[in-house]
Amino acid sequence: MTKAKKLLSVKEVCLPGTKVSFGNGNPFCLIAGPCVIEGEAFTLRHAEKISKIARDLKIPYVFKASFDKANRSSSESFRGPGLKEGLRILRKVKEEIGVPILSDVHETEQMREAAGVLDIIQIPAFLCRQTDLLVAAAKSGKVVNVKKGQFLAPWDMKNVVKKIAAAGNEKILLTERGISFGYNNLVSDFRSIPVMRGFGYPVVFDATHSVQLPGGLGHASGGQREFIPTLAKCAVVSGADGLFFEVHENPDKALSDGPNAIPLKNLKDLLKLLKDLKEAVA
Repeated sequence: MTKAKKLLSVKEVCLPGTKVSFGNGNPFCLIAGPCVIEGEAFTLRHAEKISKIARDLKIPYVFKASFDKANRSSSESFRGPGLKEGLRILRKVKEEIGVPILSDVHETEQMREAAGVLDIIQIPAFLCRQTDLLVAAAKSGKVVNVKKGQFLAPWDMKNVVKKIAAAGNEKILLTERGISFGYNNLVSDFRSIPVMRGFGYPVVFDATHSVQLPGGLGHASGGQREFIPTLAKCAVVSGADGLFFEVHENPDKALSDGPNAIPLKNLKDLLKLLKDLKEAVA
């Protein structure tokens, strides 16, 4: 009986001043938090509780929350507090909770101000081919996490990687979040994880957006959060270097993406299971 081949090694992407390192054989990192900032106290509370869970399980952790959800289904949907107030709250999380921060940046004009607070600049899936935005993110000098568009094959992301690297930044993460399958549905092809790792950079799996039903409620996206654990387990076995979760203390009351968020009370048990699984297949 032959031994299984080891996973292809990828560049190590580190967050300066933290213990968070993606890839190169490190334990998987956790990126987690509410979809959108719903206020200062709300955001600090979630960051503190998730950070404690990650510390208890010895899982490297990055807090995420969006200051502006510019691609909501309806113009009447809650978008968040906006750039200035959102960054003020995220800076407070960083200083008081002591965790690195990730948030979406939608426009090149936001990049300089956002880079003054964020440790990871995330490019939303719908914008993953926007060259000027990718170049601006690269030139910020920050780690850049690009979500693979629901309309792209995994091998198409090689061009995205080239755009960022050509701008002088090789601190790149790629995130799989499902592919469009007909109308209002996504599916996950776990071949995409080794395919994108083949470009030489760490790959994150977004287990919560992958169960989203885009526009499924008509005025907003639906979701099937009951499948989050199944997809997360598949991602760990497939070699993901990080896991991304939208987490909310009461998903049914969330102002954005509640149907595909994991309840905060369920997070610790799921992460423990995933950590044990990762150790078993290492």
